[in-house]
Amino acid sequence: MPAYHSSLSAPNSLCKMALLPINTKFKGPAPPGDGNPDIIEEAIYFFKANVFFKSYEIKCSSKENGKKEMTTLAMANFVIPGDSGFPLNAMYSKPSSKAEADSTRAYLTQLRQELGQRLVEAVFDPQTDKPSKWWMCFVKRKFMDKSLSAPGQ
Repeated sequence: MPAYHSSLSAPNSLCKMALLPINTKFKGPAPPGDGNPDIIEEAIYFFKANVFFKSYEIKCSSKENGKKEMTTLAMANFVIPGDSGFPLNAMYSKPSSKAEADSTRAYLTQLRQELGQRLVEAVFDPQTDKPSKWWMCFVKRKFMDKSLSAPGQ
């Protein structure tokens, strides 16, 4: 079965990564969205069909805990294309300048913040405030026996 691909396109890029508009309240270099479905909505919608993680576990017991955890994770230090620990360096180029590196980090931080908030809304059942059973069914799934987590984790 072929993988799903985004229907969105962008004229601008950072490190060969499309700089797409997103519907967000978080500041960053992404162009503002127009209210139509954006790349984050597509990523959540197609997540289950394109799972890359060997396994994952939902550790948060409530929506509020989930929001706090996702905010902390979004703001944590992370590697960008060109850094030695970036798992997809073959697909993206190294930033050509410090300004491009800063813009790339700001764009990825903006995406991480917005994705975290929307993912919490999708995963937690509004009636019970517990993780949705529908999302939990993917906890032990593999995709092509690949994982984006570092060895030993």
